[in-house]
Amino acid sequence: MSLRGWRVLSVRLAMALLVAGAGVSVMAQVRQWPTETPPRPFPAPRVNFPDYKIKTLPNGLQVLAVSQNEQPAVSFRLLVRAGAAQDSAEKPGVASFVAALLDQGTATRSAEIIANTIESAGGILAVGAANEVTFVNGAIVKDQVALALDVASEVVRRPVFAPMEIRRQMDQAIQGLQVSAEDPEYIANTLIDRLVFGFHPYGRPGPNTVEAIQRITRDDLMAFHRSWFVPNNALLAIVGDLTHEEAFAAAEKAFGSWAKAEVPVMTFDEPPPPTRRLVVVDRPGAVQTEVRVGQIAVSRTHKEYVPIDMALRILGGEGANRLFGVLRSDRGLTYGASANFRAYKSGGSFIAETDTRSETTGEVLRLTVDEFFRLQKELVDPRELRGAQDYMSGNFPLAIETPSAIAMQVLNQLFFGLSLDELETYREQVTTVSVVDIQRMAKQFLFPDRLSIVLVGDASTFVGQLKAMGFEQFERIPIAQLDLSAPNLRKAGGVGRD
Repeated sequence: MSLRGWRVLSVRLAMALLVAGAGVSVMAQVRQWPTETPPRPFPAPRVNFPDYKIKTLPNGLQVLAVSQNEQPAVSFRLLVRAGAAQDSAEKPGVASFVAALLDQGTATRSAEIIANTIESAGGILAVGAANEVTFVNGAIVKDQVALALDVASEVVRRPVFAPMEIRRQMDQAIQGLQVSAEDPEYIANTLIDRLVFGFHPYGRPGPNTVEAIQRITRDDLMAFHRSWFVPNNALLAIVGDLTHEEAFAAAEKAFGSWAKAEVPVMTFDEPPPPTRRLVVVDRPGAVQTEVRVGQIAVSRTHKEYVPIDMALRILGGEGANRLFGVLRSDRGLTYGASANFRAYKSGGSFIAETDTRSETTGEVLRLTVDEFFRLQKELVDPRELRGAQDYMSGNFPLAIETPSAIAMQVLNQLFFGLSLDELETYREQVTTVSVVDIQRMAKQFLFPDRLSIVLVGDASTFVGQLKAMGFEQFERIPIAQLDLSAPNLRKAGGVGRD
């Protein structure tokens, strides 16, 4: 080899060694790269509540006024303390029909006139009902406040429940039944409430047959409205570019002549005690399974609501979410998983929910239930607790960022009969919860061995897995035979398979 050849070879060897050495150096750096936890969030800003005032009118209507002058606009929200829970067991659905018909014609305005009046004034009006309330919401420019509140007052006080409008609403409800009967998510959500609450009003599924809808009469709607829609059973929030005195005066003008009346007293039976029950709703051909796991919970007024809420967030909520970590991040068994705490006046529920491929149903169910057990058996990692606390504490200022949001928070406190001081101390309540508190909440309020379970999917693909996963007893109900209002959940003459 020539001298030039040796030089070329030497240079190539040197370059190769250099590259190899660089590679070793880079690999060594990768292996030794320090791991770091995400930075802590910035210190939470001080929460300054905007000034608000509460006044009770002579007729018993509680009015909340929040002044905000950034825009020449006003929003309002009226709550009537009556919803689906006030329906009779024989005629579920009355509350939802009453709410839907409020703005569909009054003593002096047709549905068309109501809509045109609000729209031509640049405003919006919405009505609806939930489990424990019926609401009327609106927003309008400042100089049309009197008009908007006058319309809202008439909508709440003097709906006519025109037969033609009742028929139209019922036709829509019947069409909705046909869609819901094939919707696995709707079936799973409705059935888990039914299992958790039994025949308590919180668990009633609403009218789930054409016959049940058609049994509701105009007299039923008028009687419900007459009983519950009275000022001393209502709350009104007015928020926006008005002084407190102007808001109270506007409320007095629109609602002051609303006659006070006695409010019915309803007593509810206690929900059934937690009992293990697994119901499989069979949808042949389904490629995935809707999974719900739940149990009874405490009311919103429970003295330890905050640490209980935090425990559920660690299980499956914002800031932590063990279920998502196990089912999605670790195993890739689902696109999402969560656990929700729904708290009402007389009770509540803890519901874990997810969906998965049919063939992994048993595994997902076992892992979900195991997380309920683990929350009891092990102290949570301080980082999990801190994540939930950071979310709850950091999100709170956003929940009261606008006057309308402030109004909602205060209305909630008034509705549940809670002290308004709790809003001022909420973040302190959050930050003082410890890992020991979380385990104590789990041991006291979770019942992993007595959970209600709903699986909606192709039973033939996964029922064979259930016994191996520790779920030997279950009820298998063909979807065509499901009757959510029946004690055995089956239509008359239906036969279940185990």
